[in-house]
Amino acid sequence: MAGQRVEVDGGIMEGTSMKRDLLLGLRSVCLLMQVSMPCVLFAASPSELRLKGGTNAEMAPQIDYTEMVFKPIVEKFGFKFNCDIKMRGYYPKGGGEVIVRMSPVKQLNPINLTDRGSVTKIYGRAFVAGVLPFKVAKDMAAAAVRCIRKEIRDLYVNIQPVQEPKDQAFGNGNGIIIIAETSTGCLFAGSSLGKRGVNADKVGIEAAEMLLANLRHGGAVDEYLQDQLIIFMALASGVSRIKTGPVTLHTQTAIHFAEQLAKAKFTVKKSEDEEDASKDAYIIECQGIGMTNPNL
Repeated sequence: MAGQRVEVDGGIMEGTSMKRDLLLGLRSVCLLMQVSMPCVLFAASPSELRLKGGTNAEMAPQIDYTEMVFKPIVEKFGFKFNCDIKMRGYYPKGGGEVIVRMSPVKQLNPINLTDRGSVTKIYGRAFVAGVLPFKVAKDMAAAAVRCIRKEIRDLYVNIQPVQEPKDQAFGNGNGIIIIAETSTGCLFAGSSLGKRGVNADKVGIEAAEMLLANLRHGGAVDEYLQDQLIIFMALASGVSRIKTGPVTLHTQTAIHFAEQLAKAKFTVKKSEDEEDASKDAYIIECQGIGMTNPNL
């Protein structure tokens, strides 16, 4: 890319009924949802986004993560959205379809996610779709449970194996997502997608190890949620604070552009809580710009 200049012609954003087809199977509807959401929140009327592509794709959040982790946490900013999965789609064919419905808001509230609490529940789903046998889902779930129980023995781990209905999934795929829920409402996840030649046990163990790593650092959000919250912190009114593990490159990049484009002010500091002395925990604080919807 040789371009170095971006021009924006501002104006009133109406509510929209948008249809976007992602032609390549590896493209993620969840990533497009992330880009669209901050815009339609400040529209003049409700919006409906019909997104097509991969719902469970590599290098992107799975739609299950968006529904089970991102949605309940991001709604703490003071808005609601509905995510209707019409069809699941997998690499390389894509073919998934998700309808997102959102109503605009006057302003976003700040959030404070710094008290992790204790883990009270661990649950998840291990899925297969298309021609893959149900045994693959059961093997992923069983391997993940065995891995988690080596470190967490006092909680029941409920990972449900699932065969996706043939009329609700396009193509073949398998994967797993595991959620840990805490006493203060924090949510953490580990996930993995199957690949040709990779056995089911390895997929399950990879997701379990990812979850355990996210629980060790002492933060109140996992490594994949932290960067997704930055834009909302920047637009909100007041001071938002989140406790994270090691700050990811994605988060550093999101902070850089939020400061450059929105003029929000961020600080990132090592957590000074005594309980975090032996952990790699950080506090990300943002003085939001208090963006107000001129249409409401």
